[in-house]
Amino acid sequence: MPRNQFQRMIFALITVVITVHAYVFYSLYVVNGTTLMELNGTTSVIEALNRQGGIYMCAVYVPIWACILIEFCFAYLLENLVGSPASFRLACRVFNPAKNHPMIFETAIICATVGIMCPAMSFIAAFLYYPYYMGFDIFTLLANWLKLVCLNFPFAFFTQLFFIQPLVRVIFKTLFRRDIENREKEQNPAQPENEQEVILDIFRRIDEIQEEIAHEHRRRKALEADVHKIAQK
Repeated sequence: MPRNQFQRMIFALITVVITVHAYVFYSLYVVNGTTLMELNGTTSVIEALNRQGGIYMCAVYVPIWACILIEFCFAYLLENLVGSPASFRLACRVFNPAKNHPMIFETAIICATVGIMCPAMSFIAAFLYYPYYMGFDIFTLLANWLKLVCLNFPFAFFTQLFFIQPLVRVIFKTLFRRDIENREKEQNPAQPENEQEVILDIFRRIDEIQEEIAHEHRRRKALEADVHKIAQK
């Protein structure tokens, strides 16, 4: 997991890059692929997009790369400003990161992120891909938003939980391998490697305990002496 603002921004960057490409593919090929090919009389989605001049967005046709760039900007800002902080707080309300297993806590963050980002990005998409040539109607916008949420939520939940987030964590651990190793060393000090080291570690711990007991006895005697002096006065 990221532990500073720079790492959080890199983590969000990797997540958004993979997610936006996955959503564009899902929207164009899985959801609207057949319709695009039928309307343009082609046998492939790419050919259909080329024939109609790109993807319909904000009442104009834009190329695929522009569509990906626009969605990336919205998703990255929303993830950093709202999605990541809010999902962490929601997960902390149910689970304690210091007591619960990291896998459980990370799964809770993923679920919270999907619950926040999917409706938010679907609402933005409802504006971007609204059929403005038919005129604008608020109820049509809300209906399109609800439709997008129903289509996107199952895809978002299962891909984030089982594919995207595991892949993002592998990439993140590769990029910050040294920092993660140093962090693990700080949290998990070196363990004894043989029998002699184990015995020495036991004696060292016994000495530490005896020292703590002796210190506690000295404190108790000092406290008893102070109480005795007060009683004599």
